Amino acid sequence: MQAKKTILLWLLLTGLFLLIWRATMEANRNEQTEVGVGEIVRLAETGEVKSVVIEGNSVTLTPGATSASHVRYVAIADSAKPELIRILVERHIPFEERVPSQFMPMVISMLPWVVLAIVLVFFMSSIGSQSRNASAQIKSKSKMAENVATRFSDVAGVDEAVEEVRDLVSFLKRPKDFGRLGGRVPKGVLLAGPPGTGKTLLARAVAGEAGVPFISGSASEFVEMFVGVGASRVRDLFAEARRHAPAIIFIDEIDAVGRKRGGVSSGSHEERQQTLNQILVEMDGFAENSGVIVLAATNQPEVLDGALLRAGRFDRRVYMPLPDVRGREAILKVHAKNKKFDDTVDLTILARGTAGMTGADLEMLLNEAALYAAKLGHPAISGSDLEYARDKVIAGPERKSSLLTPRIKSVVAYHEAGHAVTAWFTKNCDPVYKVSVVPRGSSLGHTQILPQGDRPLKSRNQLLDELVCLFGGRAAEKKVASGDFTTGASDDIERATAIARRMVTDWGMAENLGQRTFGEKEHGIVFENERRDYSDATADLIDKEIRRILDQAFGRTENVLTEHWDRVVALAEALLAEETVDGARLVQLLGERPE
Repeated sequence: MQAKKTILLWLLLTGLFLLIWRATMEANRNEQTEVGVGEIVRLAETGEVKSVVIEGNSVTLTPGATSASHVRYVAIADSAKPELIRILVERHIPFEERVPSQFMPMVISMLPWVVLAIVLVFFMSSIGSQSRNASAQIKSKSKMAENVATRFSDVAGVDEAVEEVRDLVSFLKRPKDFGRLGGRVPKGVLLAGPPGTGKTLLARAVAGEAGVPFISGSASEFVEMFVGVGASRVRDLFAEARRHAPAIIFIDEIDAVGRKRGGVSSGSHEERQQTLNQILVEMDGFAENSGVIVLAATNQPEVLDGALLRAGRFDRRVYMPLPDVRGREAILKVHAKNKKFDDTVDLTILARGTAGMTGADLEMLLNEAALYAAKLGHPAISGSDLEYARDKVIAGPERKSSLLTPRIKSVVAYHEAGHAVTAWFTKNCDPVYKVSVVPRGSSLGHTQILPQGDRPLKSRNQLLDELVCLFGGRAAEKKVASGDFTTGASDDIERATAIARRMVTDWGMAENLGQRTFGEKEHGIVFENERRDYSDATADLIDKEIRRILDQAFGRTENVLTEHWDRVVALAEALLAEETVDGARLVQLLGERPE
């Protein structure tokens, strides 16, 4: 079909070219210079012209035997035409008089419109073809795997989430057993949690354990520039799942089409709404989805439309949080199965030092360690290889080409020493693990801590002590430079301000504002807005309370550093000489950490 269209297009272009060429020749013919009757008669009598054709004001002169020229086209005046005919008759010169053709002038006048029509037809045909192709490509957009090798044993660190979805395997294997007592198979399960926590892996494990086809696709692939294509893809996706039932449909990043409806209408917004409506219809009672379970993943469950989350559609919601220390150790053991380690590696200690990392981060950490060990020619991955990989994942790659002046390096050393000393001597701060002035990523130095354990809840005193630790770098710079300081604490100040603001507006920890929250977050189609639900006077109190919390924390930081300034100096000088200080060397410089 495409070959026929191509041949037809070339034929149209060839005919158009010939038409333009003929019209151009005709136009050139009509643009010849005007000559007199005497000149035409002279050429005819001398034998240079064999015959004459008169067509309106145009005269065609066919050369005779004595002429070496080609056919000539000349023009005569209207008044001279009768005289030319009379002379040609009298002197017996062959001639022919024709009625002027109106075809070519008409073609020339119509030519721009013909060209425009052909271009428009071709353009509309191309758009229609693209739209049809986009609608027909649902099978290439969605990926179906009939034999999934992933199992629940491959998913670690989210035991509660695994237990929540374990029933789905039984539903898919024996749906009649559950329907015997009037129950029905859940239609949808929403997997929510931060990026990298294993939502896609868990969905694949459900399909692998149940032994059913796994049909996956991203919600962003449903949205095209052509309105209606997304809804068509959703219909085809569910139809394909029903053909292979029992089966699992997995829609990644469902918030791309499932955001709350409303707001300003635009073309892309209308397409998203149509796609969302089609998902709702397919999951509702209008379409029979027996044996088909929809699993969806999102990092932002709060932005999803209420109709998507109601009972009867996504019946279950499974939250997948960041793994705790036991979960991180289990994840490390899963990814360590195909790697070789030496006796210096302790995954339990590594799990303690990777607080806040997701399963994806931990997998990348072990992979970086394996690559680094292979690069150095080590027979197995060592503890130093893991240490290098951990620093790279947390702080970024080492910037060996960064040349710091002695003054800047000294400022960085005192900045990091200030963080370490305040953390060392502040009650609720986690112990310092390593201090370095080696530039990594966007930072010129970093202080790493080793959390004693995961903290699902934080008290007010813990948050206040955390502010003290954050201000350690700025306070040390200020003290060593007699009141002057640099921009190096910008990230620390931003984090401290965010904590203080949440203490006041979200957690009810302000002494003068009572136990309430301030500001209601509204999740729109594109942006997240905060609706102000308090007066200007209250806003002034909020600002003052945030300022008071930060000022008090900074004052406490200065007191800690003043009391232990000799240790700050000792640690800074050690950093300037050694660049990295950790372990027993830290204890030697700072003394035993108070309990």
